[in-house]
Amino acid sequence: MAKMLSNRTMYLTGIALKGMRTSMGPRFYSAVGAAVSRSQTLPSTKLLIDGKFVDSHTSEWIPIYDPATNEAIGQVPKATQAEMEAAANAAAKAFPAWSQTSILARQQVMFKFQHLIRENMDKLAANITLEQGKTIPDAEGDVMRGLQVVEHACSITSLQLGETLPSISKDMDTHSYRVPLGVCGGVCPFNFPAMIPLWMFPLALVCGNTFVLKPSEQDPGAAMMLAQLAQQAGVPDGVLNVIHGAKESVDFICDNPHIQAVSFVGSDFVGKYIYERGSKNGKRVQSNMGAKNHGVVMPDANKEMTLNQLVGAAFGAAGQRCMALSTAVFVGEAKEWIPDLVERAKKLTVNAGHEPGADLGPLISPAAKQRVLDLVQSGVDEGAKLDLDGRDVKVAKYQNGNFVGPTVLSGVKPNMKCYTEEIFGPVLVILDCDTLEEAIDVVNSNPYGNGTAIFTSSGAVARKYRDSVDCGQIGINVPIPVPLPMFSFTGSRASFRGDMNFYGKAGINFYTQLKTVTSLWREEDTLSKKAEVAFPKL
Repeated sequence: MAKMLSNRTMYLTGIALKGMRTSMGPRFYSAVGAAVSRSQTLPSTKLLIDGKFVDSHTSEWIPIYDPATNEAIGQVPKATQAEMEAAANAAAKAFPAWSQTSILARQQVMFKFQHLIRENMDKLAANITLEQGKTIPDAEGDVMRGLQVVEHACSITSLQLGETLPSISKDMDTHSYRVPLGVCGGVCPFNFPAMIPLWMFPLALVCGNTFVLKPSEQDPGAAMMLAQLAQQAGVPDGVLNVIHGAKESVDFICDNPHIQAVSFVGSDFVGKYIYERGSKNGKRVQSNMGAKNHGVVMPDANKEMTLNQLVGAAFGAAGQRCMALSTAVFVGEAKEWIPDLVERAKKLTVNAGHEPGADLGPLISPAAKQRVLDLVQSGVDEGAKLDLDGRDVKVAKYQNGNFVGPTVLSGVKPNMKCYTEEIFGPVLVILDCDTLEEAIDVVNSNPYGNGTAIFTSSGAVARKYRDSVDCGQIGINVPIPVPLPMFSFTGSRASFRGDMNFYGKAGINFYTQLKTVTSLWREEDTLSKKAEVAFPKL
């Protein structure tokens, strides 16, 4: 196998498994024997079923590619129906004991889990860089933002408190409890291999649920490492299970009767599909989907800070963020800053994620790259001005990688395809308006409502924007306003389907249901002689 993998791949794999090889590495990757065909000699991702990392018996495998080289570095199974059912059955079997485990014991598991994640940050980040392509600092940020959710889950003794009202009538009390749902499922995207799984299963587990997780088939390694760390933290067998695959595994999570709730982050098409299919089957669904996040630049903004923040928010992670600030709206004379923004974007370094000094790495796949190229060309064809063209960027040591350099399109109109569609690449589209009111109309006319930002030195302008714009998350001089876990991720409109958002109080509510008990303990019960047959009057 060593001869088949590049030095870069072996280097990053070594970091990911260093110090964990005995306790972790072989348990979620297994080398296929020499008797099989050449394509079968790649490492194979395992399933986690009832506490055991097991090889799939499937005949269908999906290659995992290093986005910087397009070299196959592993393979992930399309789990069989029997394997998926075994995972759901294990979760259902484990639920009664886990849900009755004391909340203090579940809290202690989260304390240990967050410590293990922090201890293995570099290994998780190296795996993300290898499979997803992010720069090492960005991959560490991916893990850190997920870790913060785990840390907040450690507050479960406060977060899952119920309510009580004594003496609502004579000798009668009412108590409302938050109890777990049962088995929950999660379907994860490729762009945050650690953060999104950590938005899902830690909160579900700490509330007393069990879980079936489906990582992205494009970069499952980080999720498998997190599953192993969860086991080391004390998660019992069957409480967390991991399956792999494509559409069939998604359908299974939407359809299986054991699974009571489904969490999803990803594209519009899949998000709508999961919401509709899961809801028809009576499941709770939270579905975070596409976005077109606008950054409104006022003429009174701090120019240096604003331009630097725009460049970072538009091109970081190669634009593969649902909260990327992919659209800038320059108001009035602020549009004169566009040449300066372009000069800053030109200075960014495109390279493989592990290379020193890399600012943005490759896109996840050749198909993703081609889609970005096509949308940029559509903008040019429809009359936008191509201020910076990163389509032909060359990365010396990685000629086969999925690289696109920072790209800027100005003069964009709301009817252009490059504006109406989420590009999901390192492309900033720029519109210009004469007034703040026009900018607000542009933002509100777009169907998405994930997030937006305004850059201004005026409190009155910021307040008007905050109150007028119809987006779930608003940054004031903050380009990517993703809330910390004591709040919730509150994307809205076409960016979200469901009733309860991710993490924070909304996340706790999603993974629990209310049980209300009204009890009567009469003082005079020992003296009562006659049954009361009239309807009770409270």
